[in-house]
Amino acid sequence: MNQPLEANVSSLHDLQAHALTAAQQRIQQDLLTALEAFALPEPLKSAVHHAVMLGGKRVRPALCYATAALRPNQNSAAVRRAAVAIELIHCYSLAHDDLPCMDNDLLRRGQPTCHAAYGEDTALLAGDILQSMAFEILGSRLFDQAVAVDQGIVLKQMQILATASSKMVCGQVLDLQSEGKQVDQATLENIHRNKTGALISAAVMMAAVTVFDGRDKAIPQLREYAQAIGLAFQVQDDILDIISDTEVLGKTAGKDEQVEKSTYPALMGLEKAQAYAQELHDQAFAALAYFKTDTVLELQQISEFLLSRKS
Repeated sequence: MNQPLEANVSSLHDLQAHALTAAQQRIQQDLLTALEAFALPEPLKSAVHHAVMLGGKRVRPALCYATAALRPNQNSAAVRRAAVAIELIHCYSLAHDDLPCMDNDLLRRGQPTCHAAYGEDTALLAGDILQSMAFEILGSRLFDQAVAVDQGIVLKQMQILATASSKMVCGQVLDLQSEGKQVDQATLENIHRNKTGALISAAVMMAAVTVFDGRDKAIPQLREYAQAIGLAFQVQDDILDIISDTEVLGKTAGKDEQVEKSTYPALMGLEKAQAYAQELHDQAFAALAYFKTDTVLELQQISEFLLSRKS
């Protein structure tokens, strides 16, 4: 079974654990609220709940909240909607990635994958509707019925999310094409800045546009931070596929090697991949140096977790 988030961060600072678990608890309730706003027929409704509600680290919503914490109490409903939307897109991508025509996995978050539980046709449609639901939620008044939605912010968030979603799909195509091949580091990074990094960057930027003007110097600093941790996330994923096991990961360990995926350990060796993950982590911290120390604690804590996580 997939370990709870608390177990993953138990060796870290208490504040770090609190920031992550608090974000996880917050998004769980908001996800439930969002899903209940849609009248879906069965078995689609159950498949969507299966894809979304069975745990996960919820890193992307946590990044939304942590970015907004740089300037608290501004457009909080827009941040909450962004956190839900980015997680729905992530969950849709997992439901599709696990399909037999893609990565062909039967285990996700310690549970049967969506297609294993509900069939390929329903899992495919669950992913499809999660994508459209994400954009519906961004343009809704969910979480704050009394305040008019800022359409300028909504448009920016939709543009960011749509672009990131397209990049994610393109990255997945490149990833599939690279199986069984030896690719160089530039090619590998192009794959993962799209497949994994784009959504992680979007999580940061969708919150950033709610609290900063587009010309604010904070924007490029946050973009640099997000790009660094987005790539670091994938490097760590590649490492964990080798050094962890199925019970801890909550998904099939060693799968990358079985299907001859292009990974960082395969390209540069395990130790160099671990060093590269640390280098990217340091780049992320350097980008945060622009901000006041007391405002970036949550972003720093998430970065520490991503580097030290075990699943």
